[in-house]
Amino acid sequence: MFKSAFLKLKSMNLRLRHFFCGLAFFLALIPNSADAQDSDLGNWLIYIGSKKISQNWNWHHEIQNRNYNTFGDLEQLLIRTGLGYTLRDKNQNLLLGYGYILSENYNELDQKTPINEHRVFQQFILKQTINDFKLGHRFRLEQRFIESEFKIRFRYFLNARLPLKISRENRFYLSAYNEFFLSFEEVFFDRNRLYGGIGYKLSEGINLEMGYMNQFLGFSSRDQLNLIMFLNL
Repeated sequence: MFKSAFLKLKSMNLRLRHFFCGLAFFLALIPNSADAQDSDLGNWLIYIGSKKISQNWNWHHEIQNRNYNTFGDLEQLLIRTGLGYTLRDKNQNLLLGYGYILSENYNELDQKTPINEHRVFQQFILKQTINDFKLGHRFRLEQRFIESEFKIRFRYFLNARLPLKISRENRFYLSAYNEFFLSFEEVFFDRNRLYGGIGYKLSEGINLEMGYMNQFLGFSSRDQLNLIMFLNL
């Protein structure tokens, strides 16, 4: 039993080393700028986890470190958690959550201004499988407390995954999503995020992804490199 566990751990460590070596090589090819104002490529480091509490209940938790540049120069720190309930149809989940967001925006003097936001949100997730495609729909309503302001926003997220059958284990997959944001303000459209990337399944419940995202803000857009880790236990 111990020998089997040791071999599994050794195999996982080897896969991790290969993944991060490839990741380091990829990042080395990306130019880095010390000045956020001169950089058109940002970087988001994302951890998303879900812990099963009982047959129907789960604890959601995530941390996102968003940077103006490929490395460093914090743009936004996001911490989100919530309690979810899986319905009788195992492909449907309701969740009530809370998020804390620290944004560091540049002002006209090229100086950062910290902005604190507390966020309450409700969401519904629906999962589907169509042939080899795994689809995920997420509907989210947010109540945002930004310093002295209060705002409400709706978000719809559509994700698709397609396994790449290039090995017996089928560990690699393609991933894409689109998410649009609608505001309950004078300007109805808030933003849209379009993402495409490749993922690797380290083990059951642990996935790593790397991809490219474009965020469109109505009159401007920004590109982001996304590094994502999913942990489902």
